[in-house]
Amino acid sequence: MSPLLGCVADDYTGGTDVAAAYRRSGLRTLLFFGTPPSETTLPACDAVVMALKTRSVPPAEAITASREAQDWLTTQGARRLYFKYCSTFDSTDRGNIGPVTDALVEASGAGLTVVCPASPEHGRTLYQGHLFVGDRPLSESPMRHHPLTPMTDSDLVRVLSRQTPHPVALVPLQTVERGPAAVREALDDLAARGVRHAVTDAVTDGHLDTIARATTHLPVLTGAAGLARALATGDTAEAMPELPPGPSVILAGSCSAATLEQVAHARDHMPAHHLRARDGALPEALTWLEAHLGQENRVIVHTSAPPGQRSPAAAPFLERALAAVAARAAELGARRIVVAGGETSGAVVNALGVSGAVVGAEADRGVPWLLTTGRPPLALLLKSGNFGRPDLLLRATEAP
Repeated sequence: MSPLLGCVADDYTGGTDVAAAYRRSGLRTLLFFGTPPSETTLPACDAVVMALKTRSVPPAEAITASREAQDWLTTQGARRLYFKYCSTFDSTDRGNIGPVTDALVEASGAGLTVVCPASPEHGRTLYQGHLFVGDRPLSESPMRHHPLTPMTDSDLVRVLSRQTPHPVALVPLQTVERGPAAVREALDDLAARGVRHAVTDAVTDGHLDTIARATTHLPVLTGAAGLARALATGDTAEAMPELPPGPSVILAGSCSAATLEQVAHARDHMPAHHLRARDGALPEALTWLEAHLGQENRVIVHTSAPPGQRSPAAAPFLERALAAVAARAAELGARRIVVAGGETSGAVVNALGVSGAVVGAEADRGVPWLLTTGRPPLALLLKSGNFGRPDLLLRATEAP
């Protein structure tokens, strides 16, 4: 059976987030990291999620990778494509949300798409085109300090207009609250006027359901896991796979407020090593890991630090270092690897050579366990920086 839905996510934690939303809605969901070989045979499924690492790469590179994924999914029979990015719209004035969306829409032959990163259950809402994190505009949230994609403007029409040469317009909340027919009429009007990107207000899950019902004619949609969930309908019940036994390692690279709180909580309950960008840091971290993992059932290695205490220029080195720690941890027998941060997750998954996984139970909303199909099996928990309760990292390392 060909998948009904295809999704391209711009980072690995984003892929796990939307895969969890699909599975929660009853869809049999497959998750791949990167585009699989063309000869890959899919088992029966309802959705395929392709998690890429394109959020912070040069726009041309992001477009190429996203288009390859789109072509693969189309060849496999995907009827619609969803481009998933972060609910805080992480990007710069160069992209990559605008450039990638343009490429995907143009390849589909469509003229317009919806832009809706709202995820009300996580406190991300859109009103009058402004993105809110809880009760604060995006530009006043901790995202304004993000080391790679600082978000200093909450007006998404304005943000996206700096990333694309095509017109951007708003479908306001008043229209959404009038129902699917009103939204469809507004979208048709915008398309007739040559608008490419329709930023669509949403402050509740009901608004997302309305948008989903109004956009069944569009071959490409974009947003966060909230709208993805609204698009998914299924009733397939499958048993959750069990996690393999063995030691646990936490690797935290995110500097978000949520992750910093989770790291502080975990450090109170297990051996911890703070890996800093300096000469000899990686050998020191590996030596520490080898000394402690054999004696303890769980450890944490983190580069996470408050704003101003970690240079953005150090990010590539720290990602590579945590990836090397992950690979060594697996060699030493770690079977449960918990990763905090999208860029860090991408580096770790690549270092472990993981190409795909079965989506399991969620440790927290939008944070599912992934069970690799290789030998020995690994359980991965890839957590977006802003996701999860304060004790998530600790709970993820507890038996069973």
